Amino acid sequence: MEVTARATRVGEWWAIEIPEVPGAFTQARRLGQIPGMVRDAVSLLCDVRPDDVDVRLSPVTDYDSKVAEALEAKRAAEAAQERASTAMRAAAWALVHEGHLTVRDAGQVLGLTPQRVSQLAK
Repeated sequence: MEVTARATRVGEWWAIEIPEVPGAFTQARRLGQIPGMVRDAVSLLCDVRPDDVDVRLSPVTDYDSKVAEALEAKRAAEAAQERASTAMRAAAWALVHEGHLTVRDAGQVLGLTPQRVSQLAK
């Protein structure tokens, strides 16, 4: 059973609503406690085992747009890092195997250590 835990901060607590289970509410001090609390609540109300409940945490804050922006920037940075790694491997391979540079010279060109060039050029 899959459920969503919509958590809203109220004072020092997270108030948790589970839309898929009418009347299911609970609370927790920390976000990390929410999946366990939700599993317990759903298992009692729906007569299922706690292990059979998959919880998708959905914190609701006044900063959702800032969080979304930060997560998108993180995804973009990870994609850029992957492109950079692919390009660096291709450049190292080309410099060593096609350009016949030593790994030391290729390292100077790419701003890497000779050891790293050797790893990338394999």
